[in-house]
Parts: sequence; C-alpha cells; structure tokens
Amino acid sequence: MNFYKRVLGHSAILIAALLIGTASSAQETTADSTAVVQETAVTVGSSSGLPTDATIIGEGKSLFNNICSQCHEVANKKVGPALANVWERREIPWLLNFIKYPQKVIDSGDEYAANLYAEYKSAGYMPNHDFLSDDEILSILAYVQEETLNPAVAVVASGTSVSGEAGTSGGANSTLLLAIVGGLVVLLLVLVVTLFLLASVLTKYLGKDEKLTEEDKAFINQKFSIGAVIKSPMFLGIITFIFLAVAAKATVDGLFSIGVQQGYAPEQPITFSHKLHAGYYEIDCKYCHTGVEKSKSANIPSANICMNCHNSIRQESPEIQKIYAAIENNEPIQWVRVHNLPDLAYFNHAQHVKVGGLECENCHGEIKEMEVVQQHSLLTMGWCIDCHRQTEVNTKDNGYYTRLVELHSETSKEPMKVEDIGGLECAKCHY
Repeated sequence: MNFYKRVLGHSAILIAALLIGTASSAQETTADSTAVVQETAVTVGSSSGLPTDATIIGEGKSLFNNICSQCHEVANKKVGPALANVWERREIPWLLNFIKYPQKVIDSGDEYAANLYAEYKSAGYMPNHDFLSDDEILSILAYVQEETLNPAVAVVASGTSVSGEAGTSGGANSTLLLAIVGGLVVLLLVLVVTLFLLASVLTKYLGKDEKLTEEDKAFINQKFSIGAVIKSPMFLGIITFIFLAVAAKATVDGLFSIGVQQGYAPEQPITFSHKLHAGYYEIDCKYCHTGVEKSKSANIPSANICMNCHNSIRQESPEIQKIYAAIENNEPIQWVRVHNLPDLAYFNHAQHVKVGGLECENCHGEIKEMEVVQQHSLLTMGWCIDCHRQTEVNTKDNGYYTRLVELHSETSKEPMKVEDIGGLECAKCHY
C-alpha cells in the first residue's frame, strides 16, 4: 500500500515538473534569411556616343549610387523619372546642361524640361549638379546605358523576395514556436491521462486484495476531492516551489537588464522616418552618417545634409520647416541619441564597417523597416563577445592579415575568427 501512495506522490511531482518545463521551454527562436545577389558583368556596345570603357562605367556606377540613386532608378520611377534610354530622349549636350542646371533650363521655357517638371512637381526642382564635370556626368550616363541594355541578374535565396522585402522567416519562426508549445502541451495531456489510467488500474487491482486493512480500503475507496488536494502538503509544496522559482527568475532577469536599453526609441525633435528614407527611397546610410567609415562615431547628420534634398523637396512640410528654422537661427537640431555605450567601453565604427566589412543591420537591425529608430540589439559585453567568437575576420584583399592567416592556418583548419586576433582581450574595448 505504501508503494501505491509513493506512485501517486511521484506522479504529482512529475506533472508539476512538466508544467515548469513547458513554461520555461517556450523561448523565441530566430532565423535569418540571406539573399545572395550575383551581378552579371557585360560589355556594352552602342552608337550613343557614351563611353563603353569598363573603368569609366565603374566610376559612373559609384557616382550614381552616391548621388543619383536617392531620387532615381534605371528601370523604375522613384522620386524622379526612370533613366533607362535617357540618352535617346534628349541629346547629350542637353542632358549635360540640364543635369548641371535643371531649374535654369526649366525656367528658360524649354518645353521638354517644363513638361518633366510638371509631371514630378511634387518633388520640387532637382538640385543643381554643377559640381560634376562633363566627364563625370558622361560616366554616369554610361553606367545607365549599361544597366539599360544589360540589366543585372539577381539570384535570390529563399526567404527574401526579388524586391528586397523581407520574406516569411518571421512568420515561419512564429509557426515553429507555436508548434513546439502545442506539442509540449499535447505531450503533457497524454502523460496526465496516462497517469490517471494507471492510478485507476492500480485502484481496481488493489481493491481485489483481501489482505488489505481497513485503513487501506478507506484510502482506495475515497472519493476525489479538489479541496483536499489543494490543502495537501504536497500541493502546497509544489505551488510554493513554482512561486519561488518564478520569483527567482524574474529577479535574476531584472538584475541582468540593468543598463540594457534594448527597444529604446526616444521621441525626436523632428519626425524622421528611416523606413521612408533608407527603405522606400533607398538612401545609403553612409550618405547621412558620413563618419561611419572613417571615424569612431558614425555622427549625426548636420542640417546641411538634409538640405541637399530638402532645399527643393517638400519645402512646405511642417517638419522640414523645423530644419529651416534651425538653420536660420544658427542652432543645432537637438537629436536624441538612441544607442548609448557606457564611457568605460570603446567602440570604433570605422574598424567594424570599413575594415570588418559589417553591414549596419548587424548591430542596428532592420533600420529600413523602422518608422522610429529603436535600439535593436542588447549592446552588452556578452553580446559583443559572442559576436567576436562567431564572426570570421574579413581578410579578402587585405594584406594586413596575410601573415596572420598563414600563422592561423598552420594550427587550425577553421576560419580565422575575431577572437583569434585578440578580439576577446580586455584592452581591446577597455583601456
């Protein structure tokens, strides 16, 4: 009979353990979908008179990406018209003059320029590009010609659409998490039913034993009572244990979250949408954060960078008027810093972006999807150390690492990680 009591007792403990395990097992998992883009390089042959030299086209591509891509695409309309076959629509000298002095050409009464302005009037006048030489403009047009006649072929991995929008990895992760939780709940129910069936069989089996004492018979034949279960020492012990475990976990999580500002999204003095600028208009992060490749800090854009576009675009916007007011009053815009590291930690953007070749999204998340920028990552020491342990050193075309790679290859077949070149040394970040 004591054996039977022990079985029931252990069963209750097992159920409680499974409940705790189910609660602690439901943790979020993330999976990244990576798009691999492969461009096809081809030689352009054309009678347009534009350069076809690969070097000139390469220079034009760089200029286009840094200057023109904020408002134009080759194949599609953006802020301004698509540029495909632009050399066929107007003569080269006209294009050179219009690109340098668009407002002057429009105001001169040129019919084509006036019609173009009327169609895209909401964007305002295109800024003057008189800082570009004729050869630089021709190189841009040469690049546009190559892209028009020989568009790049994109090979996109599963998980990312052709347009560059995020795929369904987030939905897949949620579905997987729900499936795991659902499976654990089903398993728990099966175990509970099994234990009750086992208890029922044991009760019937022991009830046929003629050698049972009156006390044992009373125990076997007793009716199930919720009140008795709730008042039992074992149930109270289980509830106390669960409460203390949850309280302890909450306390530890709270202590580890001190100083962590993940999700911090302060209100800014001017409403600025990264989703609109970096996402929809595809403005390169480096265009505004000019120090990211050459400085410790990425630096906050000054008002004159905003004016490169907004001296003619959406001038009437109340938010843009705040920029004008700051310039007229010779006062800096009081942007609120989002990502803050403690003074005891040193971080260099140029070292990670220029030398390491990391993308902004590695630390800042999907900025292109954020209306209001928030701190995406933990930015804790443990988070940085994990990155240094997992990240391979970008040694491609970098002679600085040649000897280090040779020495590393002599002792290991694994790729050289940041931790292999001192990435875990305290003095790297604290000195």
